[in-house]
Amino acid sequence: MSALLAEYLAPIMFASLVIFMLIGYPVAFTLAALGLGFGFVGIELGLLTPALLQALPQRIFGIMGNDTLLAIPFFTFMGLILERSGMAEDLLDTIGQLFGPMRGGLAYAVIFVGALLAATTGVVAASVISMGLISLPIMMRYGYDRQVAAGVIAASGTLAQIIPPSLVLIVMADQLGRSVGDMYQGAIIPGLTLAGFYAAYIAVVTLIWPKAAPALPLEAITIREQDTGKLGYTSLAVIVAAAVGSSYGLSHYMHPIYSCALAGLGAYAIAAADKYLNLHLLSRMGRQVVIVMMPPLALIFLVLGTIFIGVATPTEGGAMGSIGALAMATANRRLDWDLLRQAMNTTAKLSSFVIFILIGSTVFSLTFRGVNGDVWVEHLLTSLPGGQLGFLIFVNFMVFLLAFFLDFFELAFIIVPLLAPAAEKLGIDLIWFGVLLGINMQTSFMHPPFGFALFYLRSVAPAKAYLDRITGKRTEPITTGQIYLGAIPFVCIQLVMVALVIGVPDMVLSTVHKSTVDPAKVKIEIPDQEETPPAYETK
Repeated sequence: MSALLAEYLAPIMFASLVIFMLIGYPVAFTLAALGLGFGFVGIELGLLTPALLQALPQRIFGIMGNDTLLAIPFFTFMGLILERSGMAEDLLDTIGQLFGPMRGGLAYAVIFVGALLAATTGVVAASVISMGLISLPIMMRYGYDRQVAAGVIAASGTLAQIIPPSLVLIVMADQLGRSVGDMYQGAIIPGLTLAGFYAAYIAVVTLIWPKAAPALPLEAITIREQDTGKLGYTSLAVIVAAAVGSSYGLSHYMHPIYSCALAGLGAYAIAAADKYLNLHLLSRMGRQVVIVMMPPLALIFLVLGTIFIGVATPTEGGAMGSIGALAMATANRRLDWDLLRQAMNTTAKLSSFVIFILIGSTVFSLTFRGVNGDVWVEHLLTSLPGGQLGFLIFVNFMVFLLAFFLDFFELAFIIVPLLAPAAEKLGIDLIWFGVLLGINMQTSFMHPPFGFALFYLRSVAPAKAYLDRITGKRTEPITTGQIYLGAIPFVCIQLVMVALVIGVPDMVLSTVHKSTVDPAKVKIEIPDQEETPPAYETK
């Protein structure tokens, strides 16, 4: 019996982990308890030595000293401050007015703002709650189908999972042993493409089912010219064309990111001068769009731009982003001690949650590797039929199913370390693999019935009928079933995106500028030095 147990200890250990997680026991404590419990069993069976467990303190201190993970509290704090800084309200109101006259305009505005919030906050909860509080009542007021409205808000909020500075990409890079900056670069095109797919879906809905996403009536568009009543799109188009043209011209003399920043700064200066000096250079719509858009774009440059051009590490970029978020909240007169206390408390809770899961997974993986569990998993995955494609299909299907029960942190800390060795042995680029899994894990926020984005939206969506404060009409609530049904099309779109990244790897790899230096071939040669006489001698 002991010999049989020793031979199959690794599969038994993995099966026990799955069972305890399905029961619902806290993941961090499940991992640590199983790691220690099976560690003692392995020692009794002679598979492990007691000295192996002595490595645990050093590993735990290594987690505490990991500079990469320090980016998580920075980006979390930044997102929480921005959630209350008034930026989301200004963006949704202005962009909603901009797109409002077209069918599905509010839905397009939500997708556009969701992508911007994703590139500034990196936190799903902040994006979904902000857009649910601001946009959902307006959509319901003007006759949007409840499933469409709920689905587009929840899906647009989850863009924060794949568009940098995503928290899941930080964790993924750490677990795969790759650069966070490379992971961010690789995720840019898939993230923006996914946002484009969401917009394409809304376009199809408006063609097939126009009443599901109607245009705003003209009386709802308040940003108009006072004398003529026109919307003023012409001047907006002119200043956008001028900004794009100047950015292109400056890109011949400096880095494209710098040229975009200078062009945006110029457009903002013109809009601000027009507003405060009454120069009447732009329409009200053009002026409002430029003034509202520039702060989040400046924050994106401060965080992502400095990372991509190599000026700052992701941790340093997160620190600068936190300072920028505090500055924006101060400028909007939203910063107070209550806001700071709430943001710091939530940041501390989330960071502690991540660290405890990571400590538990470290204990589990130490024992699991000690009983050759990593070898067992690698052999199991590399022996799948179909080579790379068979491996990718199986892994993505497994991650999709596990996402029904686990969130992205748990998947990243438990599953990814087991998959990475097999992927690397099959010749799969780990940056591409990490972005692919990140897109797949994004579905964990949208899975009925446990998706967190659905829970966030449920917490702010009206559960009872109410009187609309603008129209005075009775408005029916949004049911939980409507939220779940609205999420299904967007989950399907996310799966299509997974298939597209598998079929077109250059979507990820074309934007990654990895170092061409092989560390294994680096040689440090110290030249011989002639012995020099001492400066003085003692007699």
